[in-house]
Amino acid sequence: MDLLVYLIRKNEVDVYDIPIAMIIVQYLEYLEWMKAMNIDFAGDFILMAAMLAQIKSKMLLPIHENEEGEAEDPRMELTRPILEYLHIKSLAEQLSLHALLGEDIFPRNPSKEEFSDASPEDEFIKIDMFRLIDAFRTILEKLPGNQKLDFSTEKFSIRDKISHIADILEKQGSATFDELFPITADKGEMVVTFLAILEMAKLCLIRIAQQVQNGVIRLFYL
Repeated sequence: MDLLVYLIRKNEVDVYDIPIAMIIVQYLEYLEWMKAMNIDFAGDFILMAAMLAQIKSKMLLPIHENEEGEAEDPRMELTRPILEYLHIKSLAEQLSLHALLGEDIFPRNPSKEEFSDASPEDEFIKIDMFRLIDAFRTILEKLPGNQKLDFSTEKFSIRDKISHIADILEKQGSATFDELFPITADKGEMVVTFLAILEMAKLCLIRIAQQVQNGVIRLFYL
């Protein structure tokens, strides 16, 4: 559902008028890309892809009116759960802002005001995995076209890259996403670095946020 909402927002489409064909194509592209990068994803992604295909097939069939004489748009099967999901997500975000019982006893993640080298005028927003994927794909597109991805010889391990990124963040407190991918690195090393970043985020070792002012993605060491 997160990927679906991300694509709807990215394409700036109306949730009540979703271009199913376009969304299906982009959705499957993300799935293929994640599989190619060896990124684990649950069967929910496949289930959603099947649901999109089913809705598209219904749109190609003749329209039958219901008992009230109105034909329901097949896309409402998607619109309703999206609206419900966004409502629940909004409530969860509001609840997360409330004071929690025992917050002075149990450790909590730092707020954006506690980011080590952030200036007072900086404003950060949370970033999801799919926006991070887009940022990484942009970096890969800048590489020479003759570079091939070869995993036959493992020059770099995810564990080593996690250690390397941790060293950088320990010294600097934070780092921009782009600076972790030097132009001297080949495509294989960049992929391993990206997977290391995802693993660190999964283990809650880092916080990834985007500056509102300039769109720069920054990693903070927790």
